[in-house]
Amino acid sequence: MKLTILAATGGIGRQLLAQALAAGHDVTAVVRNPAGLSDTTGRTPAAQTVRVVQADLATAEPATLRTAIAGSDAVLSALGPRSGAEAGVAWRGTRSVAAAMREVGAQRLIVVSAAPIGTVPSPARPEPPRHDPGDGFFMRHLGAPLTRAALRRHYADLAQMEDVVRASGLDWTIVRPPRLTDKPLTRDYRTAYGRNVRRGLSVARADVAHCMLGLLDRPESVHRTVGVAN
Repeated sequence: MKLTILAATGGIGRQLLAQALAAGHDVTAVVRNPAGLSDTTGRTPAAQTVRVVQADLATAEPATLRTAIAGSDAVLSALGPRSGAEAGVAWRGTRSVAAAMREVGAQRLIVVSAAPIGTVPSPARPEPPRHDPGDGFFMRHLGAPLTRAALRRHYADLAQMEDVVRASGLDWTIVRPPRLTDKPLTRDYRTAYGRNVRRGLSVARADVAHCMLGLLDRPESVHRTVGVAN
């Protein structure tokens, strides 16, 4: 399968890239800094086997995005703000990517969001549900409210990104993980359609990437949110 991976040097993006290559996919990696593809030894094995397109997704030229996406069977996005100062990069970048996908005829889009986003207000959903149906007592009354307050700008960006995805006209899936860890790939994770995973407090970035790649073969995930947690 031909895949375009966005933000391929981030935590989830690097996992997507490595696992997609291991599975034999033909990959185009969209990165802000190609040097970020190098491993801890300074080597750049990925750059030798992957088509690399350099672009800052917040300000990328439409032609650059079209070049990166043309011919791909699916686009997988790990784009998100790394800090409050970067809030806005997710929804603006995703808006540009969705437009490029429509222009080149690509349809399948899988993006990473976050578990609390179903209860975060956005322009298209100014009054979201107070609680996610998958959240237990602790998450509903303590965990989720504290997290939303601490990451208010970050989550507002992701909520608006979800608005963009839903309105895109594409075959989209939104993946919502809870707290991310750098533990190794386990393949031992749970998923839930339309809600968060019950008692799912964390998940490895490697498992999120594995889940996203697995959803490529699950047509029932189109136009759905998918909770994932260990």
